[in-house]
Amino acid sequence: MLTEDIKNALLPISCTKLIKLTLSNPKSALEEYKKITVRRSEKAFLVEKLTEKQAFHEKLDEGELIGFIEKELTESFRQLNVQAEGFDFELKISKKGKILTNKSKNTLSFSATEAVSHNRKKNYILEEGIFVPALYELGVMTKEGKIVAQKYDKFKQINRFVECIDDALKSDESDKTIEIVDFGCGKSYLTFVLYYYMTEIKGRKVKVTGLDLKKDVIEKCNEVAKKYGYADMTFLCGDIKDYKPKDPPDMVVTLHACDTATDYALYNAILWQSRYIFSVPCCQHELNTNIKNGAFGILTSYGLIKERLCALATDAQRAKILELCGYKTDILEFIDMDNSPKNLLIRAKKTKAPNEFKRKAILSEISDFAKESGCELTLFNLLKEKL
Repeated sequence: MLTEDIKNALLPISCTKLIKLTLSNPKSALEEYKKITVRRSEKAFLVEKLTEKQAFHEKLDEGELIGFIEKELTESFRQLNVQAEGFDFELKISKKGKILTNKSKNTLSFSATEAVSHNRKKNYILEEGIFVPALYELGVMTKEGKIVAQKYDKFKQINRFVECIDDALKSDESDKTIEIVDFGCGKSYLTFVLYYYMTEIKGRKVKVTGLDLKKDVIEKCNEVAKKYGYADMTFLCGDIKDYKPKDPPDMVVTLHACDTATDYALYNAILWQSRYIFSVPCCQHELNTNIKNGAFGILTSYGLIKERLCALATDAQRAKILELCGYKTDILEFIDMDNSPKNLLIRAKKTKAPNEFKRKAILSEISDFAKESGCELTLFNLLKEKL
């Protein structure tokens, strides 16, 4: 057990507004964790435990903090550094058990620190200072959880993706395991971010399956999943058109699936009646290749304008088809315009089929545009009999 000196030294921590504390200097080289940091969030204390190669996260309630520190100082660590409102505190335990403490004043206050933080940066779902394995693999974050300066725009983009999903899931209070399929997963950085968000931040049980045509990419993704202990992530080599899941997925994600691959992904999601669909389309060639000049003549005279027109028209039709199939559908900005013109996310949430009047109106919109442009989308043709 800890001595009374240490217990007394820890008392102020429980009744002040902690900013950050660090446990370091393991008592043995065999200790699993080399360092532990604790930061206060809005509703809890966020704990990050670092091994040589991995980071593990958990949350503590306020009443659990002191007991947690006592246990770690008793069993595993020799040093504690605390930064709190009004003071800094350092505690060291020598190899012979001698306790050294030092307490000094600072001018920090928790509210002031929060204010500076808000002025300097947005409160992102993926917080700076909290290690996220996928962001480290992507080169966006260091092992210490710091954002690489040159990658800050990418950090914001990734958080925007998570925010779009978080907003859709706010009313979902089910404790059921969420089955997720990622079509055309590629290197799966966002898939790994999604897994981290769902399990570590939302505390949900998920099972993720990634699908891609490139065998080497799939092998790499499985290695990364194993490296971080993500047992519920599986990556398979296969075609979107032919994939048949054991259980219909609750969520379908398709990020930059090229051209009509997006249509096949959306088609499968609709057939499975997946509750959530998140799609960032890419390289929409179908309409671009087949569009008639007609009323669009002035807009198809210039290659760049034609490309953008066809991309927007393609995704607008896809969104309308999803509405026709009983989805509440939004089209959101996913990436700042300064970074890429391919910045639309189609977000769809299963609700109920539209009434007959609205169904006919939507169908008329889609049919009229197809007639005017001279091109019916692959997604529309795949669903024609159902529609």
